[in-house]
Amino acid sequence: QVQLVESGGGLVQPGGSLRLSCEASGFTFSWYAVSWYRQAPGHERESVASINSTGGVPDYADSVKGRFTISRDNVKNTLFLQMNSLKPEDTAVYYCNAKLINWGIKVMEYWGKGTLVTVSS
Repeated sequence: QVQLVESGGGLVQPGGSLRLSCEASGFTFSWYAVSWYRQAPGHERESVASINSTGGVPDYADSVKGRFTISRDNVKNTLFLQMNSLKPEDTAVYYCNAKLINWGIKVMEYWGKGTLVTVSS
């Protein structure tokens, strides 16, 4: 059974830090490009950060560059998102995503159920 299980969300004050984790199971994690998305109330889901299957150069949304760091551990089948200097506008449900891409075509995609991050004083 395929699972992506996020953890690490919670309430944090502005300027604080959180580290999100996403544990994968039921598929070959190391074959998949992985990403973090987020969805704030009243907004569409947006990509926050992504990294390819081999852990190459990550890609970040402009709004989080310099503050967030995505990383992966293909031995532990886990994806991470280190979030520093958090702002109230970072408040959202954060989702883990995994995509299998062959020859530039997405052939499989999985989503976690999300973890809530609230940045507030």
